[in-house]
Formats: sequence, structure tokens, C-alpha cells
Amino acid sequence: MTSRMVRPARVALVSVFMALAVATLAGCSFQEEKKVWEISGGIFGTTYHINVVLPEDEQRLQTLAQGIENTLEQVDHAMSTWKPDSELSQLNQQGDQSAWTALSPGLFEVIHRSVEIAELTGGAFDVTIGPVVNLWGFGPQARPEQVPSEQELRSVLDGTGWEHLEFDPTARAMRSEKPQYIDLSGIAKGYGVDAVARYLDSEGVGAYLVEVGGEVRTAGRKPDGSAWRLAIEQPTEQGREVNSVVALDAQAMATSGDYRNYYESNGQRYSHTIDPETGSPIGHRLASVTVISEDCMTADALATGFNVMGFERAMSLATRENIPAFFIVRRDSGFETHQSPAFSSYLVQ
Repeated sequence: MTSRMVRPARVALVSVFMALAVATLAGCSFQEEKKVWEISGGIFGTTYHINVVLPEDEQRLQTLAQGIENTLEQVDHAMSTWKPDSELSQLNQQGDQSAWTALSPGLFEVIHRSVEIAELTGGAFDVTIGPVVNLWGFGPQARPEQVPSEQELRSVLDGTGWEHLEFDPTARAMRSEKPQYIDLSGIAKGYGVDAVARYLDSEGVGAYLVEVGGEVRTAGRKPDGSAWRLAIEQPTEQGREVNSVVALDAQAMATSGDYRNYYESNGQRYSHTIDPETGSPIGHRLASVTVISEDCMTADALATGFNVMGFERAMSLATRENIPAFFIVRRDSGFETHQSPAFSSYLVQ
């Protein structure tokens, strides 16, 4: 059952997931008639924290809390690979996917956007890589007793490929000439953030900060007129440490890193981020990448794709496409930071 809490907050929440810390780092005085209220709970195997700027109204806050919970549960029921009865799980279980299958509006939007990001990143972001993710033990199945062999990887990898997916936007339908197992873990949280943002917009909430599992979207400003400030976390495994701070007004931000979700086997570390080209976990020096976009779904997918690509390729693409991206790279002497030209204007520290 999703837990939920509503409380007045003089400062916005501090929440960290993977390489992202959401922090209020300036501005503590509010207009008397408005406060920052926090609504929080659990979803997607992680947590959500939503800050809304509103006058005190317990009934309205409870209504918003219920609406937010319902919105996120709808996304989970459509896109979870951990729930066997979800819409996505039922799609994945179809033995023959060559016929057109009508999808719910949200699921169609996310899979269709995933293929657009796949094309942009040259396949670095590929939602059909799910069977390989499962083979490495990062999906719903139990972790393997030993890492997959090259033969196992090649056999599973040969059955994947975003290029096989076809779409009919008018009918909101999809098909594939060969069956695909789709894993939306690199984009669904971002879509969940967007879904909550749309719900708050529909309810007339003009200023908010939505955070789900570390992915964030903002609108409006805090009661003192200042922008929402968010911290990019230093990618270390010991405690929480801020690397840089950005200010957002009406943007979304997502971070992908290799230092939170991994396991070790025979002294070798394996990241949860899989390179669709090789079928193996990434092994380069890019520790984390943060992307800013108008919507969180896009930021989430791009951050994952850039993390797969590695620093040089991702920086080249971000610069060419004018995408705000911030990179933290491991060097022998410590961490090194870089940002694309479009990211610089968001940095405040």
C-alpha cells in the first residue's frame, strides 16, 4: 500500500536518489498566505516527494495527495515489469507481436518516445534490452549465481532491437515482426514525474517541485520568489556530498549514474546500466550524467543513453543538439566535471 504524508514545510524537502540531491539551498521566508507543503509516499520500488506552494487548506491537500497517488499507481499499472498483470507485462508476454496492439495513451507515448531517443542516441538507449538486463540480474528475476557467458549474451542480444518496433499514431498501436521484451525502467520514472506535473497543472497548482526516485520537474517559484534549487550529487558510495547546484524555474532534470545500483562477482563490479551494443554493463569512466529538459521523460531517457555512450560521445551529441548536460568523470586523481554549453546557464554554484 502506498504510504502518504502531508505536512507544512518551511523549506522544501531534501531527497537523494542515485546521483541527484534535491535541496532548498536558499530562501526561507515565505509570504504569510502561502507555504510549501510536502506530499510523499512510495511507488516504483522507490519514493516520491512533491512540494506544492499553496495556502493552508487541509481538504485540498488531502485531495491532491490522493490524486498524486492515483496518478502514479496508474503509471505503475501500465509500465511495470515487476507486476505480471501490468499492461506492459501483458504486452511482453504475447508470443506473437506481429499484429497491431492498441496501447493506453501513456504507454504508447512512452514507448514511442523511447524509440525517438534510441534513434537520437544511435541505439545507446534501447528499451528492448530488457532480456539482457534480466540475464544480468537487474530485472524482476533473481540475480544469477554467475555472470552470463558470451554465448548466453549473444543469444539473448540477437533477439533485441528497437528498430523492430512499428507504430500507428492514429490508432495508438504498436507491433513488432519479432517478439520483444520491453523494459521502461530508464524512462518510466521520468514519465511518472510528468504525469504528476500534468495533474497538478489541471488542479490549478502554479508552483511545485515533483520528485520521483530522484527525477525532478518544477514549475513556478517558491513563496519568496526564488527559483527551485537542486543539488547534483558527488558520485561517491560513502554518504551524500554535493558537487554542484542548479536553479530551475519550469524545467525537468534527471541523473543517471553507475555507483548506486550494482553488484560484485569474483572481484568484478557490474553496473545496472547495460550497453545495448555489447550486452554488458558499462565500464567507462563516466560516473554520472545529469540532463535538463522541458519534460522529465526526455531528461530521464537521455541521461540513461548518455551514461551508456560515455563522456566523449555524449558530450559531442549534447553540444550538437544543444542539450543541457552535466558530466562527472572519474580520473585517477579524483572526479572531473564538464558541462555542455547549454547547461552553463543553470549552474549557480
